[in-house]
Amino acid sequence: MSTLYISHPCFLDHLTPIGHPERPDRLRAIDRVLEHERFQSLERDTAPMGAIEDIARAHPGAYIDRLYKAAPQEGLVRIDADTTMSPGSWEAALRGVGGACRAVDEVLARKVGNAFVASRPPGHHAEHDRAMGFCLFNNVAIAARYAQARYGLGRVAIVDFDVHHGNGTQDIFWADPSVMYVSTHQMPLYPGSGAADERGDADTIVNVPLAAGDDGAIFREAVETAVLPRLEHFAPELILISAGFDAHARDPLGGLALLEADFGWITRQLMDVADRHSNGHVVSILEGGYDLEGLARSTAAHVMTLMTG
Repeated sequence: MSTLYISHPCFLDHLTPIGHPERPDRLRAIDRVLEHERFQSLERDTAPMGAIEDIARAHPGAYIDRLYKAAPQEGLVRIDADTTMSPGSWEAALRGVGGACRAVDEVLARKVGNAFVASRPPGHHAEHDRAMGFCLFNNVAIAARYAQARYGLGRVAIVDFDVHHGNGTQDIFWADPSVMYVSTHQMPLYPGSGAADERGDADTIVNVPLAAGDDGAIFREAVETAVLPRLEHFAPELILISAGFDAHARDPLGGLALLEADFGWITRQLMDVADRHSNGHVVSILEGGYDLEGLARSTAAHVMTLMTG
C-alpha cells in the first residue's frame, strides 16, 4: 500500500524571531527533498483544520482558550522563553492537529499503508496545560487519543527518537496504561527530564537516555535491547512516531551523532513491529531537526523506508 504525505502551506506562516532554529525553512527543505522523482509515488494531501474537541482529549479547555487569546493580530508574542506565536500560528497549530488526525483516519481505514505528517510548530514538549520548547499543542498525543476515541484502540505506542526528551507526551500519558511512550534522547539536555527510572504509574513510560557523542551503533544497540522488546510485549494496535531528526550529527541543538541511515533503520524496525501487531499501522509526525541538510536527508531516508511497505 502507498505512503501518505500530509503538509500545508500555512505551516510556513508560523513565524519565529530572526535566528530562531524552529523556522519556516525547515518545511521548505522537506518539501524540496520530497519533490525528487524517487518520491513521485507518494500520495499527498493537505492538512485540514483540527477540531477543538480532538485537542481537548489531551489539553484542557482553559489552556486551549489561553493560546487562542494569546495569538497576536500582528508581530510576535512570547509564550515562554523560546516559544512564540505569530498571526499565522493558531491556524498552523490547528492544522498540525488536523493533519495528525487525518493521517490516523487514512491509515486505520486502510486507505494507505502508513503516513508522514510534516507540520510545525512541533508538539512533544507541550504538556497537558503548558506550552514550551517551541511547542503549542502535542500533536502526537492528540493523535493517540483520537485513535482511541474514534477507533476504539486499546493499546497505542508512541516512539520518540528526537534528541530531546518529549516531556509533554510523558506528562500526558504518565498514568495511562493504554498508551506506551518510548523515548530515546540525549541526556543531560533540554528539558532535563527522561531518566531511565521515570517509568509512569503503569510502567508504560520507557526512557532510554543516550550520552553526547553516542553514534548510530550505540543508538541501534539501545533500540534493540531497551525499546523493541518493550514494544513487542505491549503489542500496540497503532504505532505513532515522534520523528525528530535533531539527533543527526549535523544538528546544532544536540550532541548525538546519528546519520540518515540510522533514521531509516529505526523506521524499518518500527514498521516490522507494526506488521506483527497492528496490521502495519504507522503514523509519523515531525518534531525537531534544525540543520536543514541533515533534516532533509534524514526525512528522505525516513519516508523512503515508509514507502517500502
